[in-house]
Amino acid sequence: QVQLVESGGGLVQAGGSLRLSCAASGGAFSMYAVGWFRQAPGKEREFVAAMSWRGGNTNYADSVKGRFTISRDSAKNMVYLEMNSLKPEDTAVYYCAADRGTGPYMVPIRLADFDFWGQGTQVTVSS
Repeated sequence: QVQLVESGGGLVQAGGSLRLSCAASGGAFSMYAVGWFRQAPGKEREFVAAMSWRGGNTNYADSVKGRFTISRDSAKNMVYLEMNSLKPEDTAVYYCAADRGTGPYMVPIRLADFDFWGQGTQVTVSS
């Protein structure tokens, strides 16, 4: 089992930046693909970004390309989401997730691909 704990959320003005962190414990985390999802009030949880566990391959939702960057430090069991040029529509609860079943260079993007989830951290972007 892997436990994931997100941090770094908060209130920021439009155009600002935030860096989310996800701390992992337990399991062979360095061999899991990782991802970030978000869920706004009244909406379904949606894919934001993901990274393979080898090779540093990434995938991003079109809505965040060029503004968000996912990264990981496997030695520290950490995953990050750097968010720049934030918009009010980025307001959501952001979730960190880990996928233990994907090949080393593959990047999962579906909710169903991920086996472990954090509790979420709120990001609010004011206009």
